[in-house]
Amino acid sequence: MATFGLIGYESASAEVRAVYDDIMATRQTDYVNNFWKALAHDPVTLRRTWESVKQVMAAGALDALTKELIYLAVSVSNQCGYCIASHTAAARRAGMTNAMLAELMAVVGMANESNRLASGYQVEIDERFRS
Repeated sequence: MATFGLIGYESASAEVRAVYDDIMATRQTDYVNNFWKALAHDPVTLRRTWESVKQVMAAGALDALTKELIYLAVSVSNQCGYCIASHTAAARRAGMTNAMLAELMAVVGMANESNRLASGYQVEIDERFRS
């Protein structure tokens, strides 16, 4: 259960409803997920976080699927169960297949392992990598 509970649309303030409306319009859905409902206890944080997510995840040099795969990889590394579920669903909507998910998990696992080994061994950075 969320620390402060969840604020549904019907019990939200006008300020929170405006953010909820933007979330639903942007995502073309009639659903606001629990992450936003939890953040709604602090409308300033809700709006700021939504505006940042909207900007960062918008179309750009990286396509939507690539962005979702990156978000999913970071969520796995940070062990955020909610974010893993949310961004797995978003990546699937953007075209991720089971084979892509399996390969992504292999890369995430290998990166985490080799990162820890390099850190543990305090490996000096090669000069070639500095340019």
